[in-house]
Amino acid sequence: MKKVVIASSNPVKVRAVLDGYKSIFPEQEFVHIGLKFDSPVSAQPMDDEETLEGARKRAEIARGMAEDADYWVGVEGGIHEDAHGMLAYAWVVILSNNKIGMGRSAAFYLPPQVAELVKQGKELGEADDIVFNRTNSKQENGAIGLLTDNAIDRQKLYEPAVVMALIPFKNPELYP
Repeated sequence: MKKVVIASSNPVKVRAVLDGYKSIFPEQEFVHIGLKFDSPVSAQPMDDEETLEGARKRAEIARGMAEDADYWVGVEGGIHEDAHGMLAYAWVVILSNNKIGMGRSAAFYLPPQVAELVKQGKELGEADDIVFNRTNSKQENGAIGLLTDNAIDRQKLYEPAVVMALIPFKNPELYP
C-alpha cells in the first residue's frame, strides 16, 4: 500500500487527490494523510507563477513533515488577470523521492463582482461567500460549483490536474 501525503486538510482537495490516484492507478491501494498548515505563498496567489510555486512549496513542506511517504501532493488555487478578466484555476505538484509531476486545472473567468472583491484583497473563497451569500464554499463546491450549479464543482475541477500531475509516475520510462 502506497502512502500519499496531501498538503491540505481541505476535504475537497483531499478527495480530488484520492480520486485522481484511483483513476490513474486503479489496481493500487493508497493510504493518505492530510496535513493542515498555512499556505507558503500569499493567501490568494495572484498569478500563475505564484500559484505553481505555492503548490510546489506545499508538496515540499509535506515531504519534510512526513518523510516516510511515497508521494507528497501540493494543491494551490490561484487567479490570473488578463485583458478579458480574472481567471481562476489550480496547480497540482506531486513529488516522490526521485520524480516530480505537475498539472494545471482548467481555468474559468470569475464574475466581475467576485473579481472586484479579490482585487480589494479578499481571498477568492471569501469573495464567493459574499457574492453568493454562502459560508465556507471553498471547502465545498467552490466558485466553479456555484457558477455551474455543480455541473463542475471544485473537486471535479482539481481531479484532472491531479491525473495530469501523475503522468510521469504512470509512465516512468518516458519521464526519467
